[in-house]
Amino acid sequence: MTSPHEALLPSTERALLHRVATAQAEGRAPSLVGAVARDGQCVWSGARSCVDGHAPDADTQYRIGSITKTFTAVLVMRLRDEGLLDLGDPLEKHLPGTGVGEVTIAQLLGHSAGLAAESPAPWWERTSGSLRPELGDVLGEKPLLHPVGRRHHYSNPGYTLLGSLIEAMRGNSWAAVLRSEILEPLGLTRTSTRPQAPHAGGWAVHPWADVMMPEPAEDLGLMAPAGQLWSTASDLCRFGGFLADGDDRVLSAESVCEMRAPSVPPEAGEWESGYGLGLQLVRRDGRTLIGHTGSLPGFIACLWVSVEEGVAGVALSNATSGPLTGAVAADLVGIVAEAEPRLPEPWRPMPVVDEQLLELTGPWYWGTSAFGLKLVAERGLELYPLRGNGRGSRFDAGEGNRWTGLDGYFAGETLRVVRRADGSVDHLDLGSFVFTREPYDPAADVPGGVDESGWRGLR
Repeated sequence: MTSPHEALLPSTERALLHRVATAQAEGRAPSLVGAVARDGQCVWSGARSCVDGHAPDADTQYRIGSITKTFTAVLVMRLRDEGLLDLGDPLEKHLPGTGVGEVTIAQLLGHSAGLAAESPAPWWERTSGSLRPELGDVLGEKPLLHPVGRRHHYSNPGYTLLGSLIEAMRGNSWAAVLRSEILEPLGLTRTSTRPQAPHAGGWAVHPWADVMMPEPAEDLGLMAPAGQLWSTASDLCRFGGFLADGDDRVLSAESVCEMRAPSVPPEAGEWESGYGLGLQLVRRDGRTLIGHTGSLPGFIACLWVSVEEGVAGVALSNATSGPLTGAVAADLVGIVAEAEPRLPEPWRPMPVVDEQLLELTGPWYWGTSAFGLKLVAERGLELYPLRGNGRGSRFDAGEGNRWTGLDGYFAGETLRVVRRADGSVDHLDLGSFVFTREPYDPAADVPGGVDESGWRGLR
């Protein structure tokens, strides 16, 4: 396999179909569709159904529930990138009169605003949105259950507020903004707020008998930004590629990467999962997956993306409960990533060489700890420990002799080259840490100085 868009090996396809078939049978689902994408392109899809000879395909719509939240979060990030708001802004600044105006936009995106998980009764997912015509009907009399910003507490009303924020700032409905700013640019022609044929019907399967009953498909009204959408496996594969790489027509790679960063610490005992800005984050079988799960009466769904491996997995089913779509989507990613791992890009030398930067490469010492400094593309630098565990980071080039840390302990910190009067390098300064060419180099400016008698043995 030389291209991520070539067909998968027959053995891989057989393993994928077996996983989907097992999930449909053991989960007692009317139908289940699975799909896999490489770098945003769907390379496999398969389905199983309880109706002989009539299985859905990757173009069949299913309701995707809370995967909708990721779309809503992207719209909010677009407002931020346009300079119309800051994620640290209190909601009151842009959407006054909610009664919870002290919470910030970032807290709403990451579910740390302290809001209740659900709206007041009756259950909003199975009743018409017309029962909740105002934000006060969604929030209830006691909307805040936890101290603002202190813990992760998943909140559907929080995303209702974000949807209303989008409408207030765009002067248009959430659905119209979604269509013009995400669906049309990305070519998600089979994603919509209302079902469009061909689409699956939602079913509840009896827990103790092999019988089923249709579920109502309600219009969620104000709650739509939290879970209204219908989509297909094919469209979600394409959306997964966007969540990995960004698309300047919608949201830059840098902003999408920001969405993938944990927004608050996970709850105790949940160290294998977290939440970014509209994205769930999980660790499974040694890999990090980003995406979202979703459910509404009659439907369960999941989209997981392994950004590092360039693989996305989608699982959609038309059952209220039963098949574990989150586990299925993760397994689909794992099957492809392990059977047909991504080919690395060929090594290529830099187009030009900066002699002054080349001079900086090689070993450096922080005290007695040895580090290596490597020059990479676009004047970037990598600093890494040469022995054992230590603090390493990648650095992005700035103006002059300065670089900014991109990850690890030194993320956001400044790496600076300090030169002597004659232009030669004295040392590197990294957030006040001094790196010298020799351990405690007597010719360099070492904090605390160097003992005059130098290194010695034991006598």
